[in-house]
Amino acid sequence: MKDKTLKNLREDKGLTQKQVAKLTGTTVTFISLLENGKRNASDNTKRKLAKIYDCEVIDIFLALQLTIG
Repeated sequence: MKDKTLKNLREDKGLTQKQVAKLTGTTVTFISLLENGKRNASDNTKRKLAKIYDCEVIDIFLALQLTIG
């Protein structure tokens, strides 16, 4: 999962932002902001994203850092 952004992880699973928003209980706007490095996810949201993307929470953390960096 190294060197993957949140958008890469989502696209690898064939999901839309709308689908991820529904699965995480957030909004499309929030998912877009996360993917563009404008917002940070709570620990709970990171856990949900890890489950959706079938990866570890650390992979979500690294993807967020890569997106911001």
